[in-house]
Amino acid sequence: MSEQNSTDAPAHRYTAALAASIEERWQDRWEADGTFHSPNPSGPLAAPSPGWHNDGGTPMFVMDMFPYPSGAGLHVGHPLGYIGTDVYARYHRMLGYNVLHPMGFDSFGLPAEQYAVQTGTHPRKTTDENIDRYKAQLRRLGFGHDSRRLLATTDVSYYRWTQWIFLQIYNSWYDVETGRARPIEELEAQFASGARRAATPWDQMSRTEQRKLIDSHRLAYLSEAPVNWCPGLGTVLANEEVTADGRSERGNFPVFKRRLRQWMMRITAYADRLADDLDQVDWPESIKVMQRNWIGRSTGAYIDFAIADGAPKKRHSAPNATIRVFTTRPDTVFGATYLVVAPEHPLLDAIVPDEWPADVPPAWKTADDPSTAVAAYQAQAAAKSDIERSADARKKTGVFTGSYAVNPVNGAKVPVFVADYVLTGYGTGAIMAVPGQDERDWEFAEVFDLPIVRTVQPSEGFDGKAFTGDGPAINSGFLDGLGVAEAKKRIIDWLVENDHGEATTTYKLRDWLFSRQRYWGEPFPVLYDEDGLPVAVPESMLPIVLPEIDDYSPRTFDPDDADTDPEPPLARADEWVNVTLDLGDGPKQYRRETNTMPQWAGSCWYELRYLDPTDEGEFVDPANEQYWMGPTAAKPAGGVDLYIGGVEHAVLHLLYARFWHKVLFDRGHLRSSEPFGRLYNQGYIQAYAYTDARGAYVPADEVVEQDGVYTWHGQPVNREYGKMGKSLKNVVTPDEMCAEYGADTFRVYEMSMGPLDVSRPWETRAVVGSMRFLQRLWRTAVDEETGDLRVTDDEADDATKRLLHRTIDGVRGDLEGLRTNTAVSKLIELTNQVTSTYSAKAATPREVVEPLVLMVAPFAPHLAEELWAKLGHEETLTYHQFPVADPALLTAAEIEYPVQVNGKVRGRITVPADADQAAVGAAALAEPKVAAFLGGKEPRKLIVVPGRIVTVVV
Repeated sequence: MSEQNSTDAPAHRYTAALAASIEERWQDRWEADGTFHSPNPSGPLAAPSPGWHNDGGTPMFVMDMFPYPSGAGLHVGHPLGYIGTDVYARYHRMLGYNVLHPMGFDSFGLPAEQYAVQTGTHPRKTTDENIDRYKAQLRRLGFGHDSRRLLATTDVSYYRWTQWIFLQIYNSWYDVETGRARPIEELEAQFASGARRAATPWDQMSRTEQRKLIDSHRLAYLSEAPVNWCPGLGTVLANEEVTADGRSERGNFPVFKRRLRQWMMRITAYADRLADDLDQVDWPESIKVMQRNWIGRSTGAYIDFAIADGAPKKRHSAPNATIRVFTTRPDTVFGATYLVVAPEHPLLDAIVPDEWPADVPPAWKTADDPSTAVAAYQAQAAAKSDIERSADARKKTGVFTGSYAVNPVNGAKVPVFVADYVLTGYGTGAIMAVPGQDERDWEFAEVFDLPIVRTVQPSEGFDGKAFTGDGPAINSGFLDGLGVAEAKKRIIDWLVENDHGEATTTYKLRDWLFSRQRYWGEPFPVLYDEDGLPVAVPESMLPIVLPEIDDYSPRTFDPDDADTDPEPPLARADEWVNVTLDLGDGPKQYRRETNTMPQWAGSCWYELRYLDPTDEGEFVDPANEQYWMGPTAAKPAGGVDLYIGGVEHAVLHLLYARFWHKVLFDRGHLRSSEPFGRLYNQGYIQAYAYTDARGAYVPADEVVEQDGVYTWHGQPVNREYGKMGKSLKNVVTPDEMCAEYGADTFRVYEMSMGPLDVSRPWETRAVVGSMRFLQRLWRTAVDEETGDLRVTDDEADDATKRLLHRTIDGVRGDLEGLRTNTAVSKLIELTNQVTSTYSAKAATPREVVEPLVLMVAPFAPHLAEELWAKLGHEETLTYHQFPVADPALLTAAEIEYPVQVNGKVRGRITVPADADQAAVGAAALAEPKVAAFLGGKEPRKLIVVPGRIVTVVV
C-alpha cells in the first residue's frame, strides 16, 4: 500500500482517500450552487446563479482548444493546458473579474466513423459514450467550467448554426475594392445594372449562365480540383493528413491524386488580411511566422516564355503557346537556363511533341518519344503527396518534355522539363530555373548537364555552388552592376514595357477543400436542381439532420485502386437525398449534397457559441459577443482573452477559424475582427516507451529496471523517449493519479513540472513530492490526530510575515505571466517555512494560514475550499479577494553580507537592512574570524557594496 494511503497514517492525515472524499464533496457543491456560472449581459444566461458572488467585474474569456472525445479517454498529457487555464481563470475570479471558462467537444471525426464501419455501431452512440467518459474525467479534476455552456459539435442544435454560417459564406462574395465580403445579391445587382461587366452582357445570358457567373464569385463554391483521394478511407484528405510517403496518416492507406468535384472555401481572398492582422493579436511570434509562411505572400513578377518554333508538334498543339512563370527574383532572368513545369500543368498536352527534336542529349530521352516519357512521369508523380514532392532532402527527378522556350531577355532557347518538385498549387505551376542562384536548380542542372550562369557576383572568398546572397548583377546585360533591389525594379519595368510580364504578388495559400466523403459530419445545407446547379436551403429549413443509415462504409473499398469512384455513404440514403420541396416557386425535385463538411467546420466558431449556447434565434446575441469578445485597448481586434492549446494547431485550425470569423465580421454579425486575442501554446508531456526485439511496443508500466537494464517479462527492451500516446503503450491516465494521490496533487504536480509552454517528462514517482507539499499545507491548519483546527489569532513572527508578503507579490506576478511552476515553487517555500516555524507550536497564525490557503486555491481548489471552510468561512473562496502584498513588508528586515579578506570569504555578518556603509564596515571588521585575520592591524582598503558584499584588503 502506498504511503499516502497507508492504514498506519494518523486518522486525520491528508491521504488520497481523504482527498477523494473532499474533492467529490466540493465538486457536488460547486455543481449544485452553479459556482462557476458566468452571467451574460443579455439573454437566458443573464441571471447569476445562487452560488455566484461576483458583483459583475470586468469580463474575461478563458478558453481551451477543446478535445476530440476518443475511446481511449484522457491521458495525463491532455489536461496540462486545461489545468493551466483553470488556474488562470480561478486566479482572475479572485481578482474580481467575471470569468467565462467553458468546455466542449470536437466530436465529429473519422475515428468514430471508422469504428462504425468495423462494428456497425452508430457513430452517435460511440461519440456520446466517449463524451460521457470525458465529462466524468474532467469533473474529477475539479475544473471551474460553466456547465451550462458545454457543447459538442455533433449536437444538432450546434451544427444547425454551423450550417447557417456556411450559408453566410456561400451567400457572400469578396469585394476587392472595399476589401470585405458583401452579400451575393449586391454582386448580382451590379451585373444586372451594368455597373459590373462580364464577357457576355448580363441581359444576353440565360438564367443558367447568370447563375454560373454568380456562383463563380461565391466564397463557398464548387470546383473540380486535384485532391488527395484515399480509397481505403473512402474520402479525400487534406495535405496535412497525408504522410511524406504518400499514405494516409490514419490507417496507412495509399493516397492518389484525383480530380473531383468538391466544395471549396475562397480563403485566398483573405490572404492579405490574414497575414497583416497577425499584428493585432498577442500570439507567440513563432506561430505568427508559421501562419505567414503558410500564407506565403511573395512579391515578384510574372515572366512569359514563348514556346520556341521548330520542334515537331502534335497535330492539335496550341499555336503561340506561352509558359508564364512566377519568380521573386526577376533580376536573375538572364541566368534562366531551363524551365520546369509541374506534372499537372495544363499546357503539357499542347507543348509535348510527337517526336524528340534533333540533337537532344541521349540522357534526356527516357522513352521512345516525349509523350510516353511525360505520361510515365506524370503517373509516378500522381502517386506522391505534395509533402513528399516538395521535400528539400529528396533527390530531384524530372524528364525533358521535348520542347524549348525562349528567354525573353536574351532570346536564348531553353529546354522545358517536367518535374514533380514543382507544384500547381504555388505560383503558376512553372518556374524559371536559375542554377547559379538556387541550390535546388543547381542540383537539377548537374543531373541533366544543363548550363549554369551566375547573375549575382558572389562575395569574396565564396567557393560553393549556388550563391544565394546579395551582390551586384553580372552576366545580365543592362542590369550589370545594379544591386538586387534596383535590378528588380529595372527588369520589371522592362518586362512591362516589352509585354513580357508584369509585377505581381502571389501566395502559397490555396483555397480550402471543404468536402469529405463521410457520413459522420455536418450535412451541407445545399440542394441541386434539375440543371445540377447548387441551391441554398432556406434558413427556415435548418437544421439538415443526418439520416439513419445501415452501412457506413464506402461503396467500393479497394485501398489499392486509384480509379475507385468515391460514393459517400449518404448517397445511399435515397429517401433523404431525393426530395420534393417548395422553395417559393412551387414543388420541385431536388437532390441533396451527399458529401459532408470536414471536422474543421465545428471548431471554426465554437468560441462564439460558448457565449450563447441556448439562444435558438441567433448563433450569438450581439450584446453578448460585444461583452465577452469586443475590442478593447488590450486587444484591439477583440477575441478571446486567453486561448491555450497545442502548437500542432498553429496553422490550419487557427487559420480556418480566423477566416470564418472575418467573413462573419464583414457581414455585420460580429464586433470582433479576430477570434483569439491572446494565444498561448502549452508544451507536451512526454514519457518513456519501450520496444522489444521485434521493434514492437510493450506496456511501459510492466517494464522493470535493474542496474540500468530494462526488461519486460524477463526480455531485454529498448527505451526511447517521446510524446505520450496509446500507440506507444506508455499512457498514464489521470484516473490512476487521482486514485493514487488525489486530483489536487495531480494538478499541483502538472503545474510544477516546468514552464507551461515547454515539453516536460512525466515521472510518476515524482508526484509524491506534490502530495507531501499538500500534506504539509494541511498540517499548518489541521491536527492530524484529532482533526481539530490548530490556528491562532496571535501575530506571526516578522520573518514569516515578510516571506508571506514576498510570496504574495511573487505569486501574483507569476500567475499573470502563466509561470505556474515558479508560483508553486514559491508556495512550497512559504509552506516549508511555516511548517518549520510552527509545527512544534500549538497553532499557526491565521494571518499566515488564510492567505496561504487563498494562494493555493487556483492550484488545489478542493483542499483550499476544505481548509477555508474549517477556518470558519461559510461561502466559497472562489470569489474571495486574492491576497495583496503589503509594500512595507516586501523588503527584508536584515541583510546578510559575506566578508572577503584578501579575496576569500572569511566570515558573514547580518545587519539591519537600513544600516549605512559605515555601520556595515564596522560590523565586518568586528566579525571574530575577520578580526583574527587582521590581527589588530588597520586594513589597507575596506569596500562595502550595499546589499551584496564587504571586501577587506590587509
